Amino acid sequence: MARQLRIEYNGAFYHVISRGIERRNIFADDKDRYTFLSYLACAVERYEAVIHSYCLMNNHYHLMLETPQSNLSQIMRHINSEYAACFNARYKRIGPLFQGRYKSILVEKDAYALELSRYIHLNPVRAGVACRAEEYKWSSCRAYLGLEGKPSWLKTEFILSCVSGQIEEAQQGYGRFLEGYDEKAGWKPENDTEASILLGGKTFVEEIKREYLDPQQATRDIPQLRSLKKQSLQEIIGQAEAVFGEGRTGRKAAIYLSHRYSGRGLREIGALFGLSESGVSQVARRFERLLLEDGDLQERVQKVKDTAGMSNM
Repeated sequence: MARQLRIEYNGAFYHVISRGIERRNIFADDKDRYTFLSYLACAVERYEAVIHSYCLMNNHYHLMLETPQSNLSQIMRHINSEYAACFNARYKRIGPLFQGRYKSILVEKDAYALELSRYIHLNPVRAGVACRAEEYKWSSCRAYLGLEGKPSWLKTEFILSCVSGQIEEAQQGYGRFLEGYDEKAGWKPENDTEASILLGGKTFVEEIKREYLDPQQATRDIPQLRSLKKQSLQEIIGQAEAVFGEGRTGRKAAIYLSHRYSGRGLREIGALFGLSESGVSQVARRFERLLLEDGDLQERVQKVKDTAGMSNM
């Protein structure tokens, strides 16, 4: 099977869909769903992903996200690989969890983001698992309507600003927008999607084709990932040693900070510390739990971050 063409650039806007292998469930209970959302939060902090909306169904999920750093592949590799490893460990299973590679559609943000968010939030209604979008717990819809607190990693401002500049008016207007959808006559993204990868007007599609789809490179995934602003692993390690010394705590802090802020892959980090990819994730998770309980440790980690220029990342 040919690999889906990936178009990546700074500020790109995507509709991402990922399904369970053979359409099997990828979420068995609420704990799984909370775990998955934690990886979305991590992707926001670690890779600067911007999550505009989401919907978790039993055997697939939808995301609408933006990539300021031209790194969709890294973001999705992190989310799907980390979650699959956690799911497999919990249920003592082996093998792939997801059906091949995720599907990503590049979206013309200003023209289609509002409609796309409605399409994503109405997914449970179309599937017959909820009568109204706001009744479904595992989507961003309730946060959009102000029915529950918005997690810090979810960005609703852009979509709601398409409805109104006042937050309460925007939330009420968005609710009416959801209710006004006609399933038979309503908009569907596939109707305006070009070659399964571009959702936008004629001008947008032509610009993307001209800029990124060189027919002489049609067999390649293009463009290659652009240069990312990454934190130096050696700088992180050096600053961690300066604050913690060369003991075990300093090493764990360096692994945690490298995992969280460097933007490097687990394999590259693991090779530097003599760990497997899962070993890096385990050390990072355990250290993160310690941080929540130890104020002194938090202060020292913050000192490393300030010195290495990670405080605003």
